[in-house]
Amino acid sequence: MNDRITAFARLAERARNRIEEISPQELLRARPWPVIIDVREFDEYAEGYVASAKHLSRGVLEQKIEEVVPDFSASIVVYCDRGERAALAAENLVRMGYERVRSLQGGLQNWLESGGELEFSNRFRKRNRR
Repeated sequence: MNDRITAFARLAERARNRIEEISPQELLRARPWPVIIDVREFDEYAEGYVASAKHLSRGVLEQKIEEVVPDFSASIVVYCDRGERAALAAENLVRMGYERVRSLQGGLQNWLESGGELEFSNRFRKRNRR
């Protein structure tokens, strides 16, 4: 298992070296606000997300991104918990032809540590009670 984690970390680091990242501070100042894509799993997203974030988990991102962002020149920021999955996602979106894709540096953890806030939806709270 340790080798798998190491291999994943190496893969994510290589992707990170080929993409652009945006710091939480830069994102907070961004105008106009980019399209934010949360690539975490549904249960992670349901626990809270960056304001206006759309949810497209890594498993469906490449298949469904055009439904959410049909404009290949739109500014997009992807994020996950710590940045690894987002780096891989950003790299694939660039390969697909998206021109302005960045990954949130350090992911949601860095966002929160930098003073960023989360939004919560009542629809998730209702679903979790069932």
